[in-house]
Amino acid sequence: MNKEKVTGIGFFEKYLSIWVLICMVIGVMIGVYLPEVPALLSRFEYAKVSIPVAILIWLMIYPMMLKIDFESIKQVGQNPRGLIVTWVTNWLIKPFTMYGIAYFFLYVVFGNIIPAATAKEYLAGAVLLGAAPCTAMVFVWSNLTKGNPAYTLVQVATNDLIILVAFVPIVAFLLGINDITIPWMTLFLSVVLFVVIPLTARWFSRKLITKNRGVDYFENTFIKKFSNVTVIGLLLTLIIIFSFQGKIIIDNPINILLIAVPLTIQTFFIFFIAYGWAKLWKLPHDVAAPAGMIGASNFFELSVAVAISLFGLQSGATLATVVGVLTEVPVMLTLVKIANNTKKWFPEAK
Repeated sequence: MNKEKVTGIGFFEKYLSIWVLICMVIGVMIGVYLPEVPALLSRFEYAKVSIPVAILIWLMIYPMMLKIDFESIKQVGQNPRGLIVTWVTNWLIKPFTMYGIAYFFLYVVFGNIIPAATAKEYLAGAVLLGAAPCTAMVFVWSNLTKGNPAYTLVQVATNDLIILVAFVPIVAFLLGINDITIPWMTLFLSVVLFVVIPLTARWFSRKLITKNRGVDYFENTFIKKFSNVTVIGLLLTLIIIFSFQGKIIIDNPINILLIAVPLTIQTFFIFFIAYGWAKLWKLPHDVAAPAGMIGASNFFELSVAVAISLFGLQSGATLATVVGVLTEVPVMLTLVKIANNTKKWFPEAK
């Protein structure tokens, strides 16, 4: 965007956890009292992909992609150390620490509570979250910590490009360790559907609209028309997901809290790795804070989409990715406060 003109977290985003809880309740009630609704929706599937959910996920992802200007990639050489922190943390550390932390809690700490077969599905969902570092929501966290908007754009742009080549093999490797059969074509198709296609649509949209109406109209008017579309699409998707998960949740409500424990610990852990590394390298705070945020936060839209495609709407893997959505905002707002309170630890930006 034009140096990401976000004025702060919006009303929907600020209270996202509340909306998620409301959607959980609505979805569960539909699943329990109106089971014919999820039964009807399950008929609209192709290659394990729910068509209604796919449409809603496109509505989620497309507005976020509009915010990314990949021309900013030319700024990659201005301060490469911040990008190294982001890339290494996101792709060489985060997926594997997520696997380790989630495995320890789901199989060891909660081993007497969660059956092994269920823990395997929850672990798969955690892996999908760990292999999908955040994209557009980073702009919000960066703005709240007064991060460098141009540098954040470069971090996000390069991160999305890495997702295209790294997400599938990392997820396949980690799920394979856990003896889960990988439908490679479905996993690859999910990335194409929920990353490549929205990115392509973003490119065409920006090209056509800036050509006909100008850059200012695109960045300050067109994008704002979609300001609440992502959240609305997410909430409608969650209602569908929880309608399929209704009986499971009613039978195992404690599992929501159990899944949240390793996800929350992982979020704090990965933030402090990137943030602490940035401090050791004496990076300015406006680079260090976004570097920590992009790894700590998750591209949960992609994670939910792939979980649905691979394991189905009623799976424990999908439930685990949804719990990731539930914990995202309150935890990230806590990290924003920590980053703002420790700004004095870092040198002034030049």
